[in-house]
Amino acid sequence: MIELELMRELRLVAPSAAGRPRHLAAASGLVVTAAHCYVVADDELHLGVFPRASALPGTLCRLLPGELPDEAAARKRAKSDFEALVWLPPLAEFRQGALFALGSGSKKRRRDAVLAAPTTDGGELAHTRVVDLEQVFRRLADEVDDLNIEGACVRRDEFILVHRGNKSGGVNALFHFALADWLKALRRDAIGGIAPRVVRHYDLGIVSGDGDVGEVPLCFTDTCVLNDGRIVFSAVAENTADSYHDGPCLGAALGVIDHEGRLAHCEGLAEPYKIEGIAAQAVGSDIEFLAVTDADDANRAAQLLRGTLDS
Repeated sequence: MIELELMRELRLVAPSAAGRPRHLAAASGLVVTAAHCYVVADDELHLGVFPRASALPGTLCRLLPGELPDEAAARKRAKSDFEALVWLPPLAEFRQGALFALGSGSKKRRRDAVLAAPTTDGGELAHTRVVDLEQVFRRLADEVDDLNIEGACVRRDEFILVHRGNKSGGVNALFHFALADWLKALRRDAIGGIAPRVVRHYDLGIVSGDGDVGEVPLCFTDTCVLNDGRIVFSAVAENTADSYHDGPCLGAALGVIDHEGRLAHCEGLAEPYKIEGIAAQAVGSDIEFLAVTDADDANRAAQLLRGTLDS
């Protein structure tokens, strides 16, 4: 079992709006650079920027205009549900590359994405552009039940989107696209015609619950790519039957998908942290990773955790 070490709570210099807590609660995507940890949260319209080398509070950079309701149910209905964050290579006005934050696609209002260029020092955003993914997500919804995009990664010439299944029988899936197709479409701001060239389905195993909970499947929450091309994934067993409602997290795991798309390794966490964003690198025979959690409670700060996975 994988033991995790708490690095920090994702506390902020200032909240996203008056009356909101001074922390990120629902962290859902992570990109790590030499100096910063960039985090999206599924209940915010901002990107969190945290110093990598210290536990100082982070700052928020706006991704989308507007304000979200503070009441929990209304906020859930109105949110853009940013669930994935990935670094893209240079394109168009983003000459140094761009952060790409994607909504889950589970509802129509959750089908926007944002391209964002950090400033040279990484602490602010120099430029953003909203991208409409309605047509792509509508196509993907024909491939799986209850579409729920939870992660994204770039592997050499591929752009990969991660679909999370659920307890009602929805399958986990990776959608493999040609990266060149995405970069071309994003340069033209015309995403409509993109289709995956490969779709792979995965069974990650189950976790047994107590009482009448029964068995809950492990389902993808994020991916990242190692230098050798292997995919590292996170997964949780959340007791929910659809992509909208939250439920208790009964277990969690990290694993590896090999170069051929086969499930090579999956190892449980010693504690059922609800991990929703990961960044990893191979160090010798091990895989060292950072992960962020979704507290499922606006009053609790998300955490940045560190651990090691056998490769």
